Amino acid sequence: MQLWLSHGSEVSIREQLATQVVLAILSEDLAPGQRLPSTRELARRFHLHPNTISAGYRQLERERWVEFRHGSGVYVRDKKPKFPLPSSLALDQLIANLFRAARDSGAPLTEVKSRMRHWLELQPPDHFLVIEPTEELREILVAEMKRVLTFKVESCGLQECRSAATLDGAIPVALPNKVTLVRPLLPEGTDLLTLQVSSVPTSLAEWLPAPADVLVGVASKWPEFLKLARVVLNAAGFHPDNLVIRDARKPRWQRGLEQTAAVICDAVTVTLLPKACLPISFPVLSEVSIAELKRYQEFVRSPLTP
Repeated sequence: MQLWLSHGSEVSIREQLATQVVLAILSEDLAPGQRLPSTRELARRFHLHPNTISAGYRQLERERWVEFRHGSGVYVRDKKPKFPLPSSLALDQLIANLFRAARDSGAPLTEVKSRMRHWLELQPPDHFLVIEPTEELREILVAEMKRVLTFKVESCGLQECRSAATLDGAIPVALPNKVTLVRPLLPEGTDLLTLQVSSVPTSLAEWLPAPADVLVGVASKWPEFLKLARVVLNAAGFHPDNLVIRDARKPRWQRGLEQTAAVICDAVTVTLLPKACLPISFPVLSEVSIAELKRYQEFVRSPLTP
């Protein structure tokens, strides 16, 4: 096992030792049951007092990474602790795994450092780019994302995403059924986030079962929304005669919606409904997908700590 212990570091020797052993265990450089160097050996190698090394090993024992075997030494435990790692240690693990993978692939350290420098110097993205060929759906996705994100949200069709100017500073996103169309159009190595669609049964659960005499409206500019809503509502027990379907692209589409108990619509159409209507805005994007977008946004915007 390779160790580096610096006498002049602001981090204590105990913490240096414990951190490196944990990373070695996580990256499998140290296998379960493997014996660690003895306290005396490390003290002699790094010109340290044995108590300093012993303190590091005792910390690892308390955190259940290693175990002391009487008269034999210190060994890696068969099972890793189940508690979550601190964020700094988790990040160190990722970096350690990167260097290990580079070493295994034969990449020289100078090249690894050069590529890392290249990525770190890139201008960070400043907006999401929704890539979707259907204009009406594209507008809905943008509206849903703008509601919950502080990043700018832009959009384009399939052909526009080929442009370097369109992709400049963008985080491309696409729905699962469009990923195979979008990915070949992007430059090699471009990160493409996949948006997850919300569950229809979950979104409608609080409105079911449907009363037999309730008149319900469905309105959207996206034809597929109208089609899916009709099918799902029929299957859920809403009689076809009790559904008022309105294509919001057509003139006078709002006619008759005031007579309904509620109007199921998308994030764009909800802003266009008559004030007398009770809107039920059905989200296209799942909560899981929104959470992922928020995490990505926070990752890009996180300030560097000294």
